[in-house]
This record gives sequence, structure tokens and C-alpha cells, in this order.
Amino acid sequence: MRAAAARVALAALLAGAGSPLHAQAMFRGDAAHLGIAASAAPREFHRVRWVFPTGARVVSSPVWRDGVVLFGSDDGNIYAVDAATGRQRWMARTGGPVSSTPALSGERLFATSYDGRLYALDVRSGEVLWKFATEGERRFEARGLHGMQPRTQTFADMYDVYLSSPLVVDGKVVFGSGDGHVYAVDAATGRLAWKFATGDVVHASPAYADGLVVVGSWDGRLYALDAATGTQRWAFQAGVDPLIHNQQGFQSSPAIAEGTVFVGCRDGHLYAVDLRSGAPKWNVDTEGSWVNSSPAVAQGRVYFATSDSARYHVVDAATGRPVQPVGSTRAYVFGSPTVAGDTVLLGVLDGSLQARDRLDGRLLWEFRTEASRANRDWVLGADGRFNSALLFASSWGDANAEGARRQQGVGSFFATPLVVDGTVYIGSADANVYAIE
Repeated sequence: MRAAAARVALAALLAGAGSPLHAQAMFRGDAAHLGIAASAAPREFHRVRWVFPTGARVVSSPVWRDGVVLFGSDDGNIYAVDAATGRQRWMARTGGPVSSTPALSGERLFATSYDGRLYALDVRSGEVLWKFATEGERRFEARGLHGMQPRTQTFADMYDVYLSSPLVVDGKVVFGSGDGHVYAVDAATGRLAWKFATGDVVHASPAYADGLVVVGSWDGRLYALDAATGTQRWAFQAGVDPLIHNQQGFQSSPAIAEGTVFVGCRDGHLYAVDLRSGAPKWNVDTEGSWVNSSPAVAQGRVYFATSDSARYHVVDAATGRPVQPVGSTRAYVFGSPTVAGDTVLLGVLDGSLQARDRLDGRLLWEFRTEASRANRDWVLGADGRFNSALLFASSWGDANAEGARRQQGVGSFFATPLVVDGTVYIGSADANVYAIE
């Protein structure tokens, strides 16, 4: 009976992508990754209900099951926390940072770890049911990356902060890996169903619609794979940057709606691509600024933000034309927007969680971490923007890595906000997870 009920629930999920009933089961809410919350967000800030500390940065986005918030931490643990009180229910240890968002299906939780394994846990107890080993994890890397010196040195990308978050579809768990493959593993047993080789690291999270799994790779291609077999249906080629590898790669994860795939790229574009053929429909040129943010799609509009240019965009899903004036987020955005009723929530790397009106884009309220308000070492300038001249005074690799570390010291929000019953849950680089009302 339990297995039959799980199959019925999964069928309902796939039939109604974006349905609030299932909006908290995996990264971006559902298999299509539309970024729609189960309930409305508060229209004004009231208080922080609780703060849960972990041992390291939290870039994993929380998911929800029966009054419990579940997420990973870069301290190597997966946590289950009571949503009402912030008290720990259980903790499961992995062998590396858990920079992925868990996926829930039936009585199981699935998450990837930097130890190169996919974990299946009992969602009630945290017991490890099985582990699947890939060929190993690594960050994207290249010689002279981002113009860093020395040019002949290979650098790991300090901005490659996420792991691929699992997708559960048709009894399989699908995810990408730093070994360059996309994997599909049997959800019940952990046995390999299929794997597909791309040209580089895959840390974007796959989305699903109409029998296709769609995911981008750091090789600059967006792939559509048959969900049953892993056979490639098409590949869309975005920009490449053979000189310093700055303007290339998919860190954004796709959202799929009405036969269209919406996805950002580090080549400075948001793309709309036909789901069946991979043919481009339109794109938004962000003038070289990365689109690491995974777009949200709701009521005919696409919501996304940029990194370097710190802009908040809302465009028409059919044409890509702006439907609101472009807004300023003040600092870089890697996290993805959540549409929650008439409010859009967005985490920013300056340590602020911003709430905007869905219809006109105006800022309703923002919460800032204690580290952001303290602004130690003058990470933020007087205008609230990053003090890049101080943080990145040198192009030498070690200096850049230290600048990125200090930048995150303000409690950067890399995670996607979760909204349930009017409460917002989100993790921060300050190692805390917040419940905000």
C-alpha cells in the first residue's frame, strides 16, 4: 500500500508541476523546478522565530515534510529540524560537504555529498539505507580561470559552490556529478539505471517534463535526455570562453513550463529553449553578467537575478521582454527566487534576504544577518555594495580565493528560500539556518 501511494503521489506531481500541494519535495519545489512556494510569504518582516546553527556554510536549500525542515550543510551533515521550534530531530553524517538540496520521495530522502556519493536516508530517522558512488567529485577548474595569475596555473573555481540536487522521477534518482556524468539510480535499491557523459563538471540540477530530463554542464551545453534510457535527445550550445573560461558554463538549473526550458548561463544570458527540439526561442542579454540564479516561472512571467551587475529581472515568458523596470539587488545573486503568493523572495550574497512585490518589483522588506550588519573588514562599502577594490586587489589566485572567502563572511545567502504557512526558511554562509516570519 505504501509503494502504491508513493506512485500515485509521484504521478500527481508530474501531472501538475508547480502544484502547491507538492511544492516542497525537492530543489525549486517540484520536478519542473518552477520555484513556486506552497504558501504566501509575509508582506512585512516581523521577527526571526529561530536560528539553527550548523558547523559550516549552508548553501543547501531546505525542503519540508510533516512539520520538519530538512537540509544539508558544508559541515558534511544532513539535518532534520522541527519547523516550529528549531530543535534538531536527527542528523546524518556524510563524508563531505552537502552542498545539494535534498529530494523527498515516499519515506526516503536523497542528497549528494562532496564525497562523491548519493545518499538515501530514512526521512523519519536519518538512517542510511544505501549509498551510490560516482567516479568522484571536483569543482570546475581551468588554467588562468577568471584571469587569475599565474596564467599557466590550473585553478578550481571558488564560485562553483553547489552540488547537483537530486531529481526523483519514475522510480529513479537523477543527478549530475563533478565527474562529468549525469546519473540515474534506482530509488529503491541504489543500482545504476543509466549514466550520460558530458564534457565537464555537472553541478546544475536536472529538471523534468514530458519524459525528458534537462540539465546543463560546465562544457557550455544544455542537454535533454530521455528519462527512461539516458539517451540524448538534443543539446543546446551556449557561449564558450576558451581564454579565461569566465563566460561559460551552466550553474543555473532549468525551469520548464508550457513546453519551454528557461535557464541562466555564465555566458551572460538567460535562455528560453524549446523543450522538444532544443531550438532557441529568445534570450535576455545581461551584458556579460553571470546568471547563476535558477529562474522562477509563474503566471506567464520569468523571475531571475544576476551576479556582477546585481540586477533583478522580470520578463514575459513568451517573448523575454521586460514587464517591470530592472531592479537593483545591491550585491551579487547566486541564489534563486521563490514566488510565494504576491511576494518574490531572493537571497543575496551581501547577507540580505529580500522580499519584493511580485507585480511591480518594489522592495517590501529585507532581513540582514548579524554578520552583514557588522560588516567586519569593510567587506561592504558605504553604498551597501561589495568593496571589490579591497577584496580583489590582486589577480593572483590565492588572493582571489581569500577575497571570495571574506566576501562570504557577511553571511551570504546562496540558498533558495522555502516558504511554508507564512514562514520563510533559509540557510546562510554564516552556518545558520533561519526561520523568519
